[in-house]
Amino acid sequence: MTDGGAVLPWVVIRQDEGGNRYRVGRYATRVEAEKVADRLDARGSRQLYVVEKVDRATT
Repeated sequence: MTDGGAVLPWVVIRQDEGGNRYRVGRYATRVEAEKVADRLDARGSRQLYVVEKVDRATT
């Protein structure tokens, strides 16, 4: 997937207590995605935020 031509292979996923997963955003680098996930996790909610790399063929 691209956003204005940029490749965004890193995603932040929010997982709730019921195991439901939602894509929060896509990012160009793992570092950028981890910063977002860490910032969201610091809010102290009961959600889990994970960073995953997606295969371009599956986007």
